Amino acid sequence: MPKPIIAIVGRPNVGKSTLFNRITGGRAAIVDDMPGVTRDRLYREGTWLNRSFTLIDTGGLEFEDEITSISNLVKMQVQVAIDEADLVIFVVDGKAGLTPDDNTIATMLRKSNKPIILAVNKVDNFSIFEDYDFYALGLGNPIAISAEHKTNIGDLLDQSMAALTHLPEEEFEEDNIKVAVVGKPNVGKSSLINKILGEDRVIVSNIPGTTRDAIDTFFEHDGQKYTLIDTAGMRRRARIENPTERYSVIRSLKAIDRSDVALILIDALEGVTEQDKKIAGYVHEAGKSSIVVVNKWDLVTKDNNTMNEFDKDIREELGFMQYTPTAYISALTGQRVLKLFELIKFVSEQANYRIPTPILNDFIRDIVAFTPPPTDKGKKLKILYVTQFAVKPPRFRLFVNDPELFHFSYKRYVENQLRKAFGFEGNPIRLDISKRGET
Repeated sequence: MPKPIIAIVGRPNVGKSTLFNRITGGRAAIVDDMPGVTRDRLYREGTWLNRSFTLIDTGGLEFEDEITSISNLVKMQVQVAIDEADLVIFVVDGKAGLTPDDNTIATMLRKSNKPIILAVNKVDNFSIFEDYDFYALGLGNPIAISAEHKTNIGDLLDQSMAALTHLPEEEFEEDNIKVAVVGKPNVGKSSLINKILGEDRVIVSNIPGTTRDAIDTFFEHDGQKYTLIDTAGMRRRARIENPTERYSVIRSLKAIDRSDVALILIDALEGVTEQDKKIAGYVHEAGKSSIVVVNKWDLVTKDNNTMNEFDKDIREELGFMQYTPTAYISALTGQRVLKLFELIKFVSEQANYRIPTPILNDFIRDIVAFTPPPTDKGKKLKILYVTQFAVKPPRFRLFVNDPELFHFSYKRYVENQLRKAFGFEGNPIRLDISKRGET
């Protein structure tokens, strides 16, 4: 299931951003400002009860004097965020009490038919707080919180996760490989899909600001079924001019989340840019199989060493994705396009590869004997037992005597040896370090 989206809405100064930061822990924003409005818009990733989600801070809904007409621009921003969301957290001010503006926002939210949780913020004394007035909003039982003091945030998130159980699992055949084609605008994503399909099934457009859903196209090649997911181009935030384009980014991120394999398209004439790194970084953090696809290769002046040099540059710029294979294609001419499917099947199979526990523990004993872990103040790390407990991406739990002794350099050594022995090409590897007796 892709990550659900939760939008935080409410009047200005009710504590939405404070709540946003409490839930996400201040992680770096994917998209963090919205030109043309008075408030920044932030998207960040959060996790609760082993479930990941995307949180949107929508900024304050501002009203003019006593009139309930909202600025068209601000209203559009919030409405689109609500439309995108699977759940809305409506924040009101427990100190200020119920206001006419709260009533107007509540009416707006009821029309959305989305699950809504009413959070009464700025409650300092829960023993004397009375929430009767907020029942008048008709949004169910309010939950009192203090974002500033981190009070009842866990209860709020418990209710949020429970409210998301309505989301259906995506129905795909088990042998269907979902492939997301991602990248900046104008790198040839739609052109690549059109070349694969042999017809213009996807509109090729570089108009900035158009709001586009990720487009799914079903396809079969050499007996293997695929779902090709075309996505909107993800630009650098400073270049986004139309506010609605900001929300197309979240659709692209959702497409990555529900994919099995991500094709990260790079323009051969530009090389790896900062935006390419950010997109690749999201794919890596999402734990997806990936292939770096260099498009427009037909336009590059080449000699015998050009591809090797370009490959070297990719490895330097995307240092965190040394495991990812590269492909050099031309979506325009079709050069090497169909060969992509060999790589797609390969990295997908690698993502699902499981190592039997006895073989895995024999392997760990061998590599530890060859290169023992360093000691720290006379203490020596001991790896007692290893098991692979998940695929897509491959995840391993290592039980040790003291997790604090497991230095990142030795963790990197273990990962490199796993790749050398078992492959996992095109996939990140996750190592979970646990103390003996923990699960």
